[in-house]
Amino acid sequence: MASPIRPGVPRPGYYPPSYNPSMQKPSESLSDGLQNMQISRPPSLPSGALGSSIGQPPPSGPSTYMPPTSLTSFPPSRPPSSLTSFPPSDHPSNMPSFPPTGPPSSTPYFPRSMPPSVPSLGSSIGASPVPSSPFSTTSPISQPGPPSSALPRAHPPTNLAPRPALSQNLPVGRPLGPPFSQPPPFGSRPPPTAFASAPTMPSLLPPSSTQGPSSNGLSMLARGTLPSPEFVSTAHAQYPPSGHPPVAAPNAHFPPFGSSQTAVGRGPAGQTIRPFLGSPPLGAPSNQPSQPPPLALGANQAMPTSPASPYSSQVGQLQSGQGLVPMTGSMQPPRMYGMPPPLPNQYTVSPGMGRLPISGAPTTVPSKIDPQQMPRPSPSSSAIIFETRQGGEANLPPAATSDFIVKDTGNCSPRYMRCTINQIPCTGDLLSTSSMQLALMVQPLALPHPSEEPIQVVDFGESGPVRCSRCKGYINPFMKFIDQGKRFICNLCGFTDETPRDYHCNLGPDGRRRDADERAELCRGTVEFVATKEYMVRDPMPAVFFFLIDVSMNAVQTGATAAACSAISQAIADLPDGPRTMVGIATFDSTIHFYNLKRDLQQPLMLIVPDVQDVYTPLQTDVIVQLSECRQHLEQLLENIPTMFQSNRVAESAFGAASKAAFLAMKSTGGKLYVFQSVLPSAGFGALSAREADGRVNASAGEKEVQKLLQPADKTLKTMAIEFAEHQVCVDIFITCQTYVDIASISVVPRTTGGQVYYYYPFSAVADSGKLYNDLRWNITRPQGFEAVMRVRCSQGLQVQEYYGSFCKRIPTDVDLPAIDCDKTIMVTFKHDDKFQEGAECGFQCALLYTTVYGQRRIRVTTLSLTCTAILSNLFRSADLDTQFACASKLAANDIPINPLIQVQEKTTDQCVNILYAYRKFCAAVSSSGQLILPEALKLLPLYTLALTKSIGLQNDGRLDDRSYWISRVTSLPVPLIVPLVHPRMLAIHKLLSEEGDESITLPDVPLSSEHVTDDGIFFLENGEDGLFYVGKEANPETVQQLFGVKSVEEIPTQFVLQQFGNELSKKLNNLINEIRRQRCSYLRLRFCKRGEPSGMLFFSRLIEDKNPGSLSYVEFLVHVHRQIQGKMA
Repeated sequence: MASPIRPGVPRPGYYPPSYNPSMQKPSESLSDGLQNMQISRPPSLPSGALGSSIGQPPPSGPSTYMPPTSLTSFPPSRPPSSLTSFPPSDHPSNMPSFPPTGPPSSTPYFPRSMPPSVPSLGSSIGASPVPSSPFSTTSPISQPGPPSSALPRAHPPTNLAPRPALSQNLPVGRPLGPPFSQPPPFGSRPPPTAFASAPTMPSLLPPSSTQGPSSNGLSMLARGTLPSPEFVSTAHAQYPPSGHPPVAAPNAHFPPFGSSQTAVGRGPAGQTIRPFLGSPPLGAPSNQPSQPPPLALGANQAMPTSPASPYSSQVGQLQSGQGLVPMTGSMQPPRMYGMPPPLPNQYTVSPGMGRLPISGAPTTVPSKIDPQQMPRPSPSSSAIIFETRQGGEANLPPAATSDFIVKDTGNCSPRYMRCTINQIPCTGDLLSTSSMQLALMVQPLALPHPSEEPIQVVDFGESGPVRCSRCKGYINPFMKFIDQGKRFICNLCGFTDETPRDYHCNLGPDGRRRDADERAELCRGTVEFVATKEYMVRDPMPAVFFFLIDVSMNAVQTGATAAACSAISQAIADLPDGPRTMVGIATFDSTIHFYNLKRDLQQPLMLIVPDVQDVYTPLQTDVIVQLSECRQHLEQLLENIPTMFQSNRVAESAFGAASKAAFLAMKSTGGKLYVFQSVLPSAGFGALSAREADGRVNASAGEKEVQKLLQPADKTLKTMAIEFAEHQVCVDIFITCQTYVDIASISVVPRTTGGQVYYYYPFSAVADSGKLYNDLRWNITRPQGFEAVMRVRCSQGLQVQEYYGSFCKRIPTDVDLPAIDCDKTIMVTFKHDDKFQEGAECGFQCALLYTTVYGQRRIRVTTLSLTCTAILSNLFRSADLDTQFACASKLAANDIPINPLIQVQEKTTDQCVNILYAYRKFCAAVSSSGQLILPEALKLLPLYTLALTKSIGLQNDGRLDDRSYWISRVTSLPVPLIVPLVHPRMLAIHKLLSEEGDESITLPDVPLSSEHVTDDGIFFLENGEDGLFYVGKEANPETVQQLFGVKSVEEIPTQFVLQQFGNELSKKLNNLINEIRRQRCSYLRLRFCKRGEPSGMLFFSRLIEDKNPGSLSYVEFLVHVHRQIQGKMA
């Protein structure tokens, strides 16, 4: 029966999946939630809390537990005839009870107010009760209780200062928060303010709370100068103005066309670059033979533009106040024979005679070069409101690593879909000339900023959403209605369709439907449709969570088993109650142990499956049960498992067989399988070995065929993973290892099923229990969907070339995703198959069909329309640096297992050179060949390219598992997290001493060079995964004592738990680390690095601007890039 609501109208009283309950709370909710919390120190559970005996040794008296070896096993031919049970815990009265979880979270998609019952898809939405939250959507950064054997019991402090404001290069909207007690909501912010109705908007962010990779403002330089990084000064922090943040006008963040390039090669005014290049001063005699011209500084060149360009009126004009320092007459070099006269506002530098270094050759850099003047990421101080379209054209999006609030005015938010170039080339030849890649980064369930409007859910009733009858594209703001609204033209394929009678509406004087602004699908770039039964192969299945724990000897002895049980026992508190949530659990070593958790049993029963070659599942209907019926048994079992297997001497692990057996139990419903693995799988189905590496952990880039070790050992696990994906089972693997485990083979399972690999090497039960719990908790509670299918469509003239990410692809046009979450990104590349007209619009549309966690089938549609151009300079002006760098990183990750590492490094560098060469040859004005000209939008491309070639995945030497994990991580990582992963952030912790107060701490980024690592300083370097502390040998002992609680650095272990002591400096440091964890949406692994030890070498290897064995420094790399461009220009 059709819905009584008019088709296309949002359901009244219904909260969409992006509804943010905490947005309705007072703005002080975050500060309230921060009280009595300590995120950095993983305390044990309070006395009497759940799982209090996990990891403890057995009682001194006679044990009442039956050892696993005495449990009855049964053959696969028949059900077990004898089941062995184990008694409950000795202290049942001390079991249940967790600390309160705090107020509802702000995480979108999981509304707190929704009841367990879900209305039928054909019923009226307005008549539906609002379901309760299926998940406790609190911050993933919460404090777990580590195994009791790992840490003494601790109590959280009674007071914790509010979090600091940190200069960041990640959207503040990414949720993270302190743990323990009552964690604040993920992404907690002041309540949202309506864009249209609210006259004022309070300041959204603390001072200097954002950092972008590059300044979008003008970067104009005099000859002989370099842009100085505009780091935020602590003494002159720019506070965001009260009221609304500034609105991003069209192209507001991009400089005038005449100033859109940066010339590199000279230090500050008055310092010549010639001592570095080895050439004599101007006019001085030279005894050296002529050499290729060196890197020299050039002025900003004027680029030709289209007459219709908004920048055309500014060509060749120099803006005041932009740092342009003209050179005096005495500083002007003479023009060389054959050089044209200088253009207006252009300075030229005569080529020097220095020798340019070749790749890998040693080069001495004189001290007169100021590294701080090289192009580097510059922070921004406040959030902006970004309107996706204005004046009928798409606005250039802000940097992915900056902080912004999106106002959807037709195009989708750049959080959901970003293009590497924000103007589409009219022809494939033009794209080839630019050497840039045309690709989309699609993150369909990305977390919105808490102050953004929620995505509206639209119900068209039984008829379903309006679609093009030819290409099946969904109705969107760019479909043009004609003939008084009776027909519409598809913006993707150009086909003219009849408008359904119940969707007809007359057109206004402007040619738009009169109700266009009232219908979300006609005025918003992102909308969610309620799917009808024709979009369902079967009824939505219940949410199944199955936990598979390694109990082999190594896992038990290292504390990994106890840590996994502790993390699970705490994380299940965040699972939703109700009949739709079902759980199961099994353990494995060389055999598989299932557990019957039915409520009518007095205690759980263990069921042993000894056959790990031809696996099966016993009593399938009793292995997976409703959480509400088995919660007590599950808590009891998780408390007992570490004790049950504490004397286990079985060293083998049947990972493949255990995963296959768990899959058989989940096959009929699908769901999520969480595997905790600690050793190399060496038994049963899918067993692995050290392969030809013979157990080695390192392999240099020069070894022949070494890339084969980064490929799966065989097709067994890949075939199994495809079967998992076909039955909607997603696998996440938590690797808590001490040695090589062949991640290259293991990771194929989560990569094919839409899952993720979590890697803890070397695992420490003391230091890593907190991260293990937080990773699991966020995995369970984050916004996600199940049984998903995604397709990207584009306008005629382009076609999809390839998809990259974690998914299963059975047909060329679609990707199958057993599960998808807010942290997953899929890259889509395109190629031309026809030409576009200048000024035409090219459309992209992503449709994601998925099941919500409450069992509703939805279609999330995101649409992006960009202008086409036939002018090459427009492509460079509209290039998106972060997205292009993410694209290059994903392509490199895809190539590493296929091609020799040297070739991947060269290909990455050549891509950077070709882009800059194309700009230099076709866009920059005539200038001396001794000038390296960088387009403003891509001025950090050389720095990021250098960082990529020095990353873990492309290092010349490194552990095989480390490289394999890096490949797996980068494959599905979103754009805002790829940049810090490859180009880390370093902060000077010792400067906390000069900061006053706890709420406005702003630390500027320190350049990634050892020249800035002083002996008397304390530094913290993080990349979103790991946090490295480094203390100089002359650091103030009193400061070290206040921060780390020890008098000598030698007393601090490499892996440690950061504690908070009773002094202001320690409180500031803890607040700073918690804020970084919130920004990165990750509980960083903290490590202490010491000079002269391998840990110290690890710290300095992350300083990508330094020269390392086999790689160039930043200055040398710029010279190398410049020489390559000169060679192409010759």
